[in-house]
Amino acid sequence: MENLSGKTALVTGSTDGVGRLVARELGQAGARVLVHGRDAERGARVVAEIEAGGGAASFLSADLSSLDEARRLAGAVQAEVGRLDILINNAGIGTAGPRQTSAEGFELRFAVNYLAGFLLTLLLLPLIKNSAPARIVNVSSAGQQPIDFDDVMVTRGYSGARAYCQSKLAQVMFTIDLATSLEGTGVTVTCLHPATYMDTSMVRRAGVRPLSTVEEGARAILNLATSPALEGQTGLYFNGLREAKAQAKAYDPEVRRRLQALSLELTGLSTEGVAAFDR
Repeated sequence: MENLSGKTALVTGSTDGVGRLVARELGQAGARVLVHGRDAERGARVVAEIEAGGGAASFLSADLSSLDEARRLAGAVQAEVGRLDILINNAGIGTAGPRQTSAEGFELRFAVNYLAGFLLTLLLLPLIKNSAPARIVNVSSAGQQPIDFDDVMVTRGYSGARAYCQSKLAQVMFTIDLATSLEGTGVTVTCLHPATYMDTSMVRRAGVRPLSTVEEGARAILNLATSPALEGQTGLYFNGLREAKAQAKAYDPEVRRRLQALSLELTGLSTEGVAAFDR
């Protein structure tokens, strides 16, 4: 990885799993790292690991099952740093467990995996654009399923896998839309499936035997966040280190328009959000 001295990165969900490793690697490469999570003790450990390697880091706490917390996190980032060169939306929850809802009453996987990152990204866009060239990376999944707009919150026949896969397709569609709106700004937006069933607590909670390592997933995420070979590449979906095709609905402009309108409504970003997507 190239030297990242002078650059600042925010990695959501970076107190555990692949996010933790990504944060450590960015710090080792010279970036100032904003570590995010819910647990201050675990956050302090990651900050200490980065500092022990000669890097600079600070911890920002936020529970992304609340949109108010996502707003607070955006404010904390803006107060903490004067630039943001890399935003990695990595925080998420998996398929295990019964149906749960967010602080606002939204289905939890849709809220945490998608809506929180949608809101956080749009609120941080002015800072990111002022730091261009900059990169936004959305950590999605190969597990994608078309969104049922008649039951987005999966109130009927709940399945954790269905809810998860809807949220991950939403991330891909957001990536494509935001990339289009940011053309010419020097900010690129990409997304990826980092690796299949990494050895993480999320995978283990789902009762699945890990098939890949967090090191493999981190390498794929860091490739999109830092590789000089991908400079200027935007609106793309990757499977690991290779560009790939997402679920077909991701490329349907009408479906993306419906998701965008719903997302702006649910996050209360109708005015600011429309401006962010306005070419």
